[in-house]
Amino acid sequence: MTARSMDWKSDIVSNLWVMPRGMERNGQTGSNTLRWTSKYGSVITSGYDISTTDGVNEAGLAANLLWLVESQYPEFSAQSKPGLTIAAWAQYVLDNFATVKEAVAALKEQPFTIVSDSVPGENRLATLHLSMSDASGDSAIVEYIGGKQVIHHSRDYQVMTNSPVFEQQLALNAYWKEIGGTVMLPGTNRASDRFARASFYVNAIPKDQTPNKTLASVFSVIRNVSVPYGISTPGQPNISSTRWRTVFDHQRKLYFFESALTPNTFWVDLKALDFSKEKGKVMKIDLGPDQNHTYSGDATGQFKASEPF
Repeated sequence: MTARSMDWKSDIVSNLWVMPRGMERNGQTGSNTLRWTSKYGSVITSGYDISTTDGVNEAGLAANLLWLVESQYPEFSAQSKPGLTIAAWAQYVLDNFATVKEAVAALKEQPFTIVSDSVPGENRLATLHLSMSDASGDSAIVEYIGGKQVIHHSRDYQVMTNSPVFEQQLALNAYWKEIGGTVMLPGTNRASDRFARASFYVNAIPKDQTPNKTLASVFSVIRNVSVPYGISTPGQPNISSTRWRTVFDHQRKLYFFESALTPNTFWVDLKALDFSKEKGKVMKIDLGPDQNHTYSGDATGQFKASEPF
């Protein structure tokens, strides 16, 4: 299972979307742009309804985008490899790959140049890194440091947060492992402290539980490292209120969603959706402002046909 929290200082305008197979896409970077057709259908959570910020595909692959202020992307020009907007980075992975191993092999060849742009309504660049996980338990984290792609690939990499870069997160976590989580754990809402807490708890929860009890344990961990609603740190949008959480059960292909502003958790059953090119449609669940619309239980039937963003 893969859990994530979305922490941001303001409404990030998130809705749930179904994307079928066979969608023609491009990297939205002008004449020199990446082009592809989606091989796999997916269920995603949007950011500002212009970006795939979190999602899963029918093969059991999950992709999550998180803030990383240290990110620096390569220069993009007409002579570069085809461009891919950062808004479609996670969607490209979900559209094309079934496993982390397959995705890593393709990304190592660097088939595109990531192109970022300003965060909607702000005058600063979107600086993000990507995590991937699959039904086998494999994981990878992709960052751009100093203009170069860095991939950390191992099923041992089970936790990812915001700053600092992943290599430094591992070093900080090694320090807390020496102390031992049963003795003391760092308690602030800084990313490095939450990394240490999540790393300890994800390895402390039982591994031999029934699926629903495992789900409860995983939700407990992501709630433990969430930021209480209403708290934010000026100038650091990644240290802000947790606005929503998702958990994906890779085996049962259930995608769970929980908003901070509603009392219920609901889920989407990917097995019950038609992702086919012939009959599949782009569909949307409108979560409302600040994701305050209330859904409960199995919400797969709540999707309505919609124009894609």
